[in-house]
Amino acid sequence: MARQRDTTRRASVRARTGALAAALALTLGAGTAVASDTLPWTGESAVGANQPYQHGYSSTDLLRWNPADDTDAELLRAKVPLQTRIAPDATTQRNPALPADTQQLTLAGDYGNAFFESHPYTNEFSQYLFNYWQYSDVYASWHGMPTEGVPVNYYDPNLDWKEKWFEFGAVNLPNPGYTNAAHANGVRSLGCIFFSPNDRGDQTYSELLVRDTAGNFPAAAKLVEVAKYYGFDGYFFNQEDAVAAADIPTFKRFLKQLRDGGLYVQWYDSIDNATGRVSYQNEFNSVNAPFVRDKAEGDVSDSVFLNYWWDKSKLTRSKTYAESLGLNPRKSVFAGVEAGMYQFDQPYNLDNNLGTDGAPMNAIATLGADFVSSDYANKTDDKAQSAVFDRERRWWTGSSQGSTTPEGSWKGISKYVAERSVIKGGTFATSFNTGHGLSTWSDGKLSNDAEWGNINLQDIPVTWQWWIDAASSPLKADFDYGPKYTPAGRFSYQKIGAYNGGSSLVLSGRLDSDNTVRLYKTDLSVKAGSSLSLTYNKPSADDDSQLRLALVLASDPSKVVQVPLSGSGKRTDGWTTVSADLSKYAGEHIASLGLVVAAGAQPIENYQVNLGALALHDGVDRTPAKPEKLRIDQLLPNSDELFLSWQRSDYDTVRRYDVYLDDTYLGGIYDDVYYVKRFTATSGTIKLVAVGPDGSRSKPATVSFDLSSAPADVTAKASSDGTLKATWSPRQTGRPLTVEVRSLDTANPFTKKVTVPGQQTSTTLTGVPVSGDEYLLTAETENGTDGTATGVRGTFADTEISPYPATAVKISGNTFTFSRPTLPDWHTLTVLEDGQPKSFATTYGSGSKPYIVRGRTTRPAMTVTMAGSTSKVVAVLEDYAGNKVTTVLRGN
Repeated sequence: MARQRDTTRRASVRARTGALAAALALTLGAGTAVASDTLPWTGESAVGANQPYQHGYSSTDLLRWNPADDTDAELLRAKVPLQTRIAPDATTQRNPALPADTQQLTLAGDYGNAFFESHPYTNEFSQYLFNYWQYSDVYASWHGMPTEGVPVNYYDPNLDWKEKWFEFGAVNLPNPGYTNAAHANGVRSLGCIFFSPNDRGDQTYSELLVRDTAGNFPAAAKLVEVAKYYGFDGYFFNQEDAVAAADIPTFKRFLKQLRDGGLYVQWYDSIDNATGRVSYQNEFNSVNAPFVRDKAEGDVSDSVFLNYWWDKSKLTRSKTYAESLGLNPRKSVFAGVEAGMYQFDQPYNLDNNLGTDGAPMNAIATLGADFVSSDYANKTDDKAQSAVFDRERRWWTGSSQGSTTPEGSWKGISKYVAERSVIKGGTFATSFNTGHGLSTWSDGKLSNDAEWGNINLQDIPVTWQWWIDAASSPLKADFDYGPKYTPAGRFSYQKIGAYNGGSSLVLSGRLDSDNTVRLYKTDLSVKAGSSLSLTYNKPSADDDSQLRLALVLASDPSKVVQVPLSGSGKRTDGWTTVSADLSKYAGEHIASLGLVVAAGAQPIENYQVNLGALALHDGVDRTPAKPEKLRIDQLLPNSDELFLSWQRSDYDTVRRYDVYLDDTYLGGIYDDVYYVKRFTATSGTIKLVAVGPDGSRSKPATVSFDLSSAPADVTAKASSDGTLKATWSPRQTGRPLTVEVRSLDTANPFTKKVTVPGQQTSTTLTGVPVSGDEYLLTAETENGTDGTATGVRGTFADTEISPYPATAVKISGNTFTFSRPTLPDWHTLTVLEDGQPKSFATTYGSGSKPYIVRGRTTRPAMTVTMAGSTSKVVAVLEDYAGNKVTTVLRGN
């Protein structure tokens, strides 16, 4: 495949000679900033000093994986369970003729703007967030992340992409925020496993295929364990390096172990089943089919991503061949579309995937649909985001404005894939949040004026963007992010913002006929006590228009039942909530939920109404209980960061938790941990509110903090002699202080606590580790009550390094074949023959180095022929801290 984020940037000229790998997008020249460069966020949006982020894994990293070794592991888990979608109902689809079983896979980027920015949330409005889950069944992450331990300062965004001298993982996990959002919409979330001759240095698939004495694959077991711990559903396997023919049966058993472990596996159309050579079939046939359904092993993966060079005959044959194997091609065979490379000017027409009945023959997959943001020149400009939204809408629906007429030859995914939904049961609530904002409102009042991006807070997207039926010109629909937002030029509405969260849904324009706005595809059951509430804001003048709920009942899907909302033609001067009793429809099921904007007797110019919240209640009090065990885990004034935790309730009773500082909104998530950056308060009350599935809100759990008595300006510095010096400025000199340091690596626990007199301003702790692990140091004034501890994080001195084992080298005569060190902390391996360093070629033709460099030395270069048969050969291993150790491989 081709567009891992370490080399994701698109060259102006690209040879069309290779498959997904041919889609490999290369950064332009050194120092060149183009639309798709990966550059870190700056200013207020810059990464926090201790902001949790994901990393990649080599095979050796994977085999020793233990979440206790990873400081950030608990903050990077997805907790939302995969939701079940409602049964298909063609009568409420935009296109009733579309078969509901045509699946779609989106393979795209899912994190920030640079290699060390895989955060589940951050404070940046222009961070791209996917908004069309209703047309996808699987979201697979497509990116590259540095492996654990790579220092951030090894990344210089001003250098050419070939100058990224650090290792990227062959195994990359999906962003947990994306997994949460995917699961909330019934979409599977996959990580990605990628091997190629060049892109991952010396990493190779064969390292995964090592078996234990029972015949099982420890690496497969670890991949299952990792997926279940981090809460995602499987892996997209992009094997673009040739496989030895003898390894093919073993490879299939490896894949089968993943599936037997409960994971979903998709295979890329890249390997010839007989020879193991890289061979793109561009159709489903006997060459690649055994990597899905094998005669000897059975099902070894769930589906295949077909390479792009298909035509109608190839896709027709694919359908026929899949059916001959007993497979449903709309679920097992995915016709690939190279979204990122060709964008709206696709050389391959998805109409070629339509059979004689006009229905898709095979499933559909896209690579790089995030191009709508990543390749947009002004992608980081908050004022230009409306163009990103229009580009994304055009990709998924064919029209940037959501009309039924496509703009150009690209007709949109929604022409081929029926919309899906998870909205079911007796309750539903939305505040029309898209997952980011320029400000935050709570109950219609501005709660926080700072921008933010948090896909965990994304409501179930509006099913149709847009489906508005009107006899004449329909109203225009948009998401209103408030006064700081710059809408597309076609809009002239008054910018109001949200009722709760960062956005509302605004309908505006000339109202000269009734507009039926279809919002959500549903299977909502109506009870005797059911009611629907709408919170809206109508800033336009009083008129004789009316808002009505638009219900399509499953018992009569051809009819739109209109439920009037009294007084809705009047100007509101703010947000107002109206409720409609649905008891007369008890026993019915709502198959579609929307709104009718009924016109008055005369056309109304400059009409506007903002929808702030919509909720179905079933007459039962479903208010969640007040959260329990809220606590401040880390308060770090020097870096302006806060870490919180609490006890999480079941997703059936709580959809998310909202965090406040007094009345200022800090963020939200369905989890039991949360990280806040740019936290500068010195006193106040942290409040935690649980939000139920009907939008009801619990009483807040609270925890107060006050740094007025806590020591100020706390610093800590670890030394290589096993000491750590802490300094501070005392605020209450008459009271003693407790100073504690503990390792944040729970696999190697260490804690030490001392008490010092109140007038003291420093202390030196002895006997601390010299392992390079992260630590937290806290200082707290003893005042007879539970005071607030102030903390600082740092890294212990690193003086430890294990030698490169001589057994890691295979020696045959005068030829030495080196394997990658299995240590978690190493940077280079220098091989000296009689004191002279051997030379090793690097990836991307970037020249040779006088050492093996982690992640960048090519696999063939790891085999070296020595100049002499009796020369002395030693290996010098060096880690990122500069520690060195020598291993004698030959000679004295």
